[in-house]
This record gives sequence, structure tokens and C-alpha cells, in this order.
Amino acid sequence: MSSLVARNYLRDVRPLLQRTQQLSRGRQYATTNGTAAISPLEPYNILNYTERCETLNHVRKTSTRPLTLSEKLLFSHLILQRKEWALDEIKRGKTILELRPDRVACHDATATMAMLQFISTGLPRVQVPTSIHSDHLIVAEYGAEEDLARAASDHKEVYEFLSSASKKYGIGYWKAGAGIIHTTILENYAFPGGLLIGTDSHSPNAGGMGMLAIGVGGSDAVDAMTGMPWELMCPKVVGVRLTGRLSGWTSSKDIICHLAGILTVSGGKGKIIEFFGPGTETLGTTAMATVCNMSAEVGSTSCIFPFSEAMARYLSATKRKEVAKHAQVFKEPLLTADPGSESFYDEVIEIDLDTLEPHINGPFTPDLSHPLSQFKQRVSESSWPSKISHSMVGSCTNSSYEDLTKVRDLVTQAKEAGMTTFQTPFLVSPGSEQIRATAEDAGILETLRQAGATVLSNSCGPCVGQWDRKDVDVAGAEANSVISSFNRNFTGRHDSNPATHSFVTSPELSTAFAFSGDLKFNPATDDIIFSDKTGSSKSFKFSAPKAEELPTAFSPGSNKFQAPVLSDTSSLQVAISPNSQRLQLLQPFAPWRDENAKDMHILVKVSGKCTTDHISPAGPWYNYRGHLENISNNLLLGAVNAFLPDSRSLNMIGKTMNPKDETVQPIPQVAKNLQKDGIKWCIIGDDNYGEGSSREHAALEPRFLGGVSVIAKSFARIHETNLKKHGMLPLTFADPADYDRISPGDSITLLGAQDGEMQPGKQVTMEVRTAKGTKWTAMLNHSYHAHQILWLRAGGALNHVKQLMLSQS
Repeated sequence: MSSLVARNYLRDVRPLLQRTQQLSRGRQYATTNGTAAISPLEPYNILNYTERCETLNHVRKTSTRPLTLSEKLLFSHLILQRKEWALDEIKRGKTILELRPDRVACHDATATMAMLQFISTGLPRVQVPTSIHSDHLIVAEYGAEEDLARAASDHKEVYEFLSSASKKYGIGYWKAGAGIIHTTILENYAFPGGLLIGTDSHSPNAGGMGMLAIGVGGSDAVDAMTGMPWELMCPKVVGVRLTGRLSGWTSSKDIICHLAGILTVSGGKGKIIEFFGPGTETLGTTAMATVCNMSAEVGSTSCIFPFSEAMARYLSATKRKEVAKHAQVFKEPLLTADPGSESFYDEVIEIDLDTLEPHINGPFTPDLSHPLSQFKQRVSESSWPSKISHSMVGSCTNSSYEDLTKVRDLVTQAKEAGMTTFQTPFLVSPGSEQIRATAEDAGILETLRQAGATVLSNSCGPCVGQWDRKDVDVAGAEANSVISSFNRNFTGRHDSNPATHSFVTSPELSTAFAFSGDLKFNPATDDIIFSDKTGSSKSFKFSAPKAEELPTAFSPGSNKFQAPVLSDTSSLQVAISPNSQRLQLLQPFAPWRDENAKDMHILVKVSGKCTTDHISPAGPWYNYRGHLENISNNLLLGAVNAFLPDSRSLNMIGKTMNPKDETVQPIPQVAKNLQKDGIKWCIIGDDNYGEGSSREHAALEPRFLGGVSVIAKSFARIHETNLKKHGMLPLTFADPADYDRISPGDSITLLGAQDGEMQPGKQVTMEVRTAKGTKWTAMLNHSYHAHQILWLRAGGALNHVKQLMLSQS
């Protein structure tokens, strides 16, 4: 069966490989059926709405049913050369779509590994418009100028690698300080009706511009960069009807915070969240982007808003007026849902913006949602530290001009009342150089500095754990609370301190709390008592902040963009030192061997939430994201091992038992010892294993250290795909109760995973040999389709792609 699938796949993909070879001889992104460049930075990359509509019409010729917006955008990007796509044959949750994305985006923490994979393909340039954004490696400590200078020194090697690789392979490169990937994409590349894949889970941010944007691992990005089809299981669609209008203290952040409480961190898996209804017309583009950005926290595939006048205004403000004009023409056929499509949503959620309350979510998980009116009580009942140690605004989720104008308004109110400084340290992370420069010119940042704010660089900073924090005892796990306008608040996410209680909310609430210094404060109802300059006690109450959707004109600021090189780059070299501790060329993984799945040792039985932050922690480990051997030293250091006593204590997290001498050691050390001894091993996971970030290192590391399989109750979408891509075998318990039967000393053999036996939809039998020598069996499920099984057999998708390309040379 496998050889037949291989022959058929090779037959089907040959025309695409030939097209790839043609494209590699010269950049041919532009189509001829439009007159508007998508971005001033890429004048050769032209809108192709006519072609998209033709593809969509071809797909829907077998059915007249109304289409949701999500379906329009997906189906209009199908590759027709592969097969005859027919609407009535495409089944949500079952059909694998083969798509051609409009562009690929990577940030510096994922681009290193993605580029190392692309280099190994031997192609001379990327086949899809691609950009790399240096935003994750900059550590927040003193402020923008000092932190950028430190980053330039500390990460010189990585930046030179990314810059030289971008030049050689025809990629746009945004240097450190240019801004956060999602903000820069929104300002320069996002367009209504487009399809983007990004190596960051918050890529759906571009949905605020009506672009379907999906977070992926680096290997998926490499597929698209090589011109190969990009595959996606056809998602289900959750419709969210918005009515009314936001007012008072309620912002767009509250839409997604409220929705997270409804759907939970896994409720969006395999689904696109599509907003519709009259309320969508009341939101600005960056407000909609905020909602789409944080949709990653419910595990959704993507999130999308229909084309609106606000999007047209934003396009015009960012020098893309012609794109807005074309989008107006194609609004009904392509950029909004068909009339009557509401009946075809898999689920509909109603949100009335008139009655929606401000929300605060956390701690430790983004789906623990609290209306502001109830938050004070919940802080008291839960005994969370009420004193706020830091308040932060910005990040990719809430650093727009509109957000910062609301922050300024509140600071001005406090100043006019006589309260001139924040009561807690206040950090500001502008989303881009354009936002920073515009806010600087408008006097916004100076107003915040005068109140005591520290303006950080245009980068991710504390949001992704790049925070050199000194105000609390991180090593000693000092309990404290922080509040921010970020999107994610997993344990230890910001500062590696498991006792930091992180709460996410809107920028305006984060600012108001910075003046009170206490989580039990409600700015909508409570007065702030403070001492003025004379020492007299005074009080004042905030009014709901006023906002400006867009500036009169954006200021570009400093140019930190390296344009793609369009000429012959064959003579250019990519900078990698053979002695580097941060960059390492990839060696191919070995193909699958049936004996690998026999008598596997259980490295760890993960208990509870295990995000990719737990599997491959960030912070200082960002330094090794381009060096697989070194980054593997952090494997599962944040995981709780159910096999150990007192497993949740700080000195047991990230540990497991060494079977050779029965001592407790760090998990990566035990994995290395098992590999050295030739012992294959597996991981047992809990629910939604691998949620959160798209970092593929969480899949690469166990593979590199000799892992064979991860068997879990369920997986997060991106991580499950990453495991498949890199030759790990992800399986789920058919009966989740079997997870509880796994005990220390057990070993596992997989029956039905052998070459020729594993088939789509066919279960695998898990045979467990206990420490006492008895055996029991259980059934496991998998989600592989036919040629994904070929990835497994080849030792990973990259090996498979190279085999296909070699056959065409």
C-alpha cells in the first residue's frame, strides 16, 4: 500500500515540482490580472483576486449552497492542478486541503530552524513571498536603546545568519527593532482575502485585515517556501455573531477574553472562528486584529473578520489605497460570507457588545475568564497576591496607535487630578518602529515617560519571557502578580517564575491598575486615594478612556528593512561558523524502523497542562533555537512527571527516574543516557498536549534524543503536525482512562505501526508490559492520512520532500 501511495503522490506532485524548478530560475510571483501591488515593499507582487474567484467558482460548480467567508478563502487557494476539487465532496474535519499560501512569515526564534531546513533542500530561492522578523531575541531590561545594543552584541551571529540567508534565498528581512512580526505583517503585507502561514501561533492576527492567517511549525513553512502544496485538514467553522457597539471600559480585547472563557484553551481545535453580524462594522482594523491574535489561546486554526470600511481606512493609512479599491470590488464574491451561510456554521456564539463587560483572564491559563465586576471577589476568594508588581502594555496583541491613545488619555486624566506617577513599574512595548515613531511624534510616549513608564524596544520582550527581571526573587519563586495587555499567561511564561500570577486584559485596564497598584481595584466604580505633592490626601475616579482609531499620518521612523534580492544570488554565502554553539546544520533523521516501536521505555508520564513552553522552555534557551543539539538540553524541563513522588514540587518538575540506577535526574539527561544505551523511548501525555506556541523544537528535541512516539489523551493542532513532520509518532488513547493505567516501570510495544500495516483510520494496538511482567493492551488512534505515513517511513517530511526532489533532478 505504501509503495502505491508513493507512486501516486509522485505522479501528482511532478507538475508542481516542475513549476518549482521554473520559478527557481527567476522570481515570478506577480500575476497579470490585477493592477495593485499588495505592498509597496514588493511592487512585483500583484493582487490576484480574479484568479482566486476563478478557483472558487471551479470548486463550487457542483453545489449552490452558500459559503462562509472561511470557506471562500480556503477554497480559493486550492491547487487545482492536483485534483478536481468539488464543494460537495469537501468534508470539514475529514478532507485534506492542498493549498498555495500567498506568503510565509517567520520570526527569529523559529526562522533559524526553518532556514536550516530550507538550506538542506538545495533550492536557490524561496518560491513564495517570505519575510523574517527579528523580534523574539531582544531581552527587556533597561529600555529600548540599551536593550537593542545588548541584543546586537549578544545575537550578532544569529542576526548575520538570518540576514545572509535572506539575501541568498530572496527573503525580506526585518532587523532587530523593526517591530513584532504580526504588527509588521499587518502594516505592510496583510490584505483582504489572502492566505498566510506563519511560524508563530499568533499569526491569525492578520485576520483583522480579512486575511486568513494560520500558525504552523517551521517544517510546514518550508513546504510552502519550496513550492510544495501546504496541507490542512479542512477546519470546522465557529460563527460568532457580534451585535451592538463597544462602550465605556469595554474593548475588543474583552471579546476574545470572554470567548476564551466559553471555548477554553482547546475548544477551538480544528476550527476557524469567523466573526459576522453588524457589530463587526463598528470595530477598527487593529481592534479586530487583537481579537484574531488571541484566538490562538483557544486552540483555533485561525480567526477572520469580513472586509469592512475600517480595513479600507487602514489600507489607505498604510499606503495601500489601491488594494482597498480592489477589495471593494471583490467584497461580495470573495471577501464576505454569502447571504444565508449562517446555517452552515458548525456552531454559533452570540456576543452583544452593548452588554459585554470588561474582562481579566488568568492566572496561569488564558481561559480562566473573569468579568471586571466579579474580579475583586475572585482575587480575595482565591488568595491571589493583590499587590501588582508590574503592569505592562503593548506586545503584538495590543500595541496599536489606538491602544496607546487610550493609555495616554488615562495618564492625562491622572495627571490633571494631581496623580503624576504610576504606583507600580509600567512597561511599554511598541508593536513596530512605525507605531513607536508615530506615538513619539504625537507626544504619547513622552507623556508615559513622565508618569514613570519605561519604553522598551519594538519587540516581544516580557510577553515571550525575554525579561531580565530583578524586582522579585525569580529563583526563589517569590509569589507576585503582574497584569498586562499580552495574550498568553502560562506558568513562568514571562519571567520563568512559577509563582508569578499573570493576568491578561486590555491596555486601558492595565494602565488603570498601574495607578492603583492593587488587583482589587475596579476603575469603572472605584476612586483612587493618593497623596498629592503637598502630602494632602486626594481622590479621583477615572472616566472611560477616549481613543483615536488612526493617526492623521503614520511616521515611518528608522528604516530597518532589508529588501529581498531579486538578482542572481548563487555566489552569496550563508554565515554559519563550524564552531558555533548557536547554529548547527541539520543532519537527516534516520528512516523508520519497525523495531523502534518494540519495548519502548516510558521517559515521562506528563501530568496536567503541558504546553510547548513546558516541553521546550523559552527565555535564555532562545539562544539555542538554531542549534538542535544544544536546545535539546531543555526537553520537558517544565513538565510535571506523574511517576515521581511530590511531582509538582519545584525540585521535581522537569525530572524523571533513570532506569539504570533509579536516581532522579533532569529529563533530557535521562533521554541522552537512554539514547547512548540504544534504548528507544516514548512520552505519555495528558489533555491538549503541546498547546501554545508553534515552536517545532518541542517536536524536534524528542526526535533528536531518540524518542519514537508521544501517546496522549489529545494533542494541540500545531504540535501534533510538528511531531508528524519530524518523524515522531503521535497517538491518542481511544479510551482516555487507559492513561491512568500506565505505571512506573511499564514498557510499550506498538502493534500495527509497522511498515505496510499502518493505514489511515486504522487503530494501533498498545501492548503494555508491566514491571511485574504481566501484559495488557489498549487501542490507540492516529490522524495520519496516506502520504503523511510516507513522512513517518522516510524519517520525517523533509526527508520525503528531498526524495521527491531528487527523483525529479
